[in-house]
Amino acid sequence: MPRKLPVLAVTAVAVGALGLGVMPATAGEPSPPGSRPGSGSGTGSADAATPAPEVAPGMLESVSRDLGITTADAKKRIANEQRAVAVEKKLRKKLGTRYAGAWVTGSTSKLVVATTDRGDTAAIKAAGAEAKVVDNSLAVLEAAKRALDNSATKRAPRGTAVWAVDVRSNSVIVRAGEPGAAKDFLNRSGASTSLVRVTQSAEKPRTYAEDLRGGDAYYSGGSTRCSVGFAVTKGDAEGFVTAGHCGSAGTRTTGHNRAAQGTVRARSFPGDDYAWVEANENWRARPYVKGPGSANLSVAGSKQVPAGSSVCRSGSTSGWRCGTIEQHEATVTYKQGTVRGLTRTDVCAEPGDSGGPFISGDQAQGTTSGGSGDCSTGGATYYQPVAEPLSEYGLTLSTD
Repeated sequence: MPRKLPVLAVTAVAVGALGLGVMPATAGEPSPPGSRPGSGSGTGSADAATPAPEVAPGMLESVSRDLGITTADAKKRIANEQRAVAVEKKLRKKLGTRYAGAWVTGSTSKLVVATTDRGDTAAIKAAGAEAKVVDNSLAVLEAAKRALDNSATKRAPRGTAVWAVDVRSNSVIVRAGEPGAAKDFLNRSGASTSLVRVTQSAEKPRTYAEDLRGGDAYYSGGSTRCSVGFAVTKGDAEGFVTAGHCGSAGTRTTGHNRAAQGTVRARSFPGDDYAWVEANENWRARPYVKGPGSANLSVAGSKQVPAGSSVCRSGSTSGWRCGTIEQHEATVTYKQGTVRGLTRTDVCAEPGDSGGPFISGDQAQGTTSGGSGDCSTGGATYYQPVAEPLSEYGLTLSTD
C-alpha cells in the first residue's frame, strides 16, 4: 500500500525491479556486455548439434556464487540448460500422452525426462537424457491443478498460499499455512487426493510493492514508483513489460529522470500479473537487462527453461540474485486475488523488486510478481512468464 517517502520523494507503492530495457534517447548507446563462449562440453543432456550459448562473465560469476558451484560447472550448467530446451521439446512430442514432465538436476544440470511407460526408457536415454518412470502423466497432474484453480476462482482458499504441478515428485504440491483448510479446499475442488500433496508452509506471498531506489525506476501516475522489466516493440511503438500490479491501463508514466515517458497501454492483475508500457519518442527499447555491477546483459530470446534450471533476477532493492526454478505453472493467492501461471523459484527478493526481469543465460524468462521472505533469511519468489504478455498484446521482445 502507499507509503510516505522522504523529502523530494513521493508517496509510492514502490514496485521495483530492474530492466535497462528502456533508455532515454539522449543517453549514450549501450555497449554490448563482455562475453565469452559457453562450454561445448557438458553432461548427457547436451545436444552436440546445438552450439553452446555465449554467457557473460558476470552471469557465470553470479550463478557460481549463488548456487555454490564452480565457474566451470556454471558454464556447463547454463549450456546444458539451453540445450535441454530442444531435447525436451522433441521428447515431449515423441512420448505424447505418456510424457510426465522434465527437469534438470545436479551441478551441471543433467536433463531428466519422466514417462508413464517403461518402454520409453531407451528412447529417452538415446536423446541424451535420464529417464524416470512414474505413475501419473503431466496431463493428469495438470487436470488436477486446473480443478484447484477453478475452485479458487469460485471461492478463495483460506490459509492456502500456493499450488503447482511438481514434476519431480510427480504430484501437485499445495503449500498451506493451515493444512486443514487446504484439505477442505482440495475436497471442494474434486481433485484426486492421490495426486495432491499438502505441505505445511509459512509462505505469505505478497506483491513487491514498496519503496525502491532510483536507477531504472519509472513513475506511474506521478506517485507509484516501479521498474522496467524487458524492452519490447509493437509495430513502430517501443516500450517495456512489467508487473501488472504496478498501475492501471491509461496511466501516464515518467522515467527515472522524471521526464515524460509513456502510458500503460494494458495490464492484467489479478488472474495474471503483467502489463506493458508504451514509451514516447524520447525513449528507445534496448535488448539489455541490468546485471551484476550494473553491466548490460544481452537478451537473445525467450525460450522457457525446465524446472531445476538456474535463473537470475535483477531488482532495484536487492540487486542481482540467482537461484533455481522449482515449479512452473504455480497458482499464488495474494491479498489482492489469485494469480495463475506463475513460476516459483528459490531466488530471494524484497519489496521494491516487482516488475524486474528473470533471465536464464541470455533467455528472458519473466517479470517478478511477488513472493515471501527476503534476501537476509531467504524465501521464494514468483515470476510471470514473459511469453504470455508478448502473445496477449502482440509484442515483440527486444533482442540482441
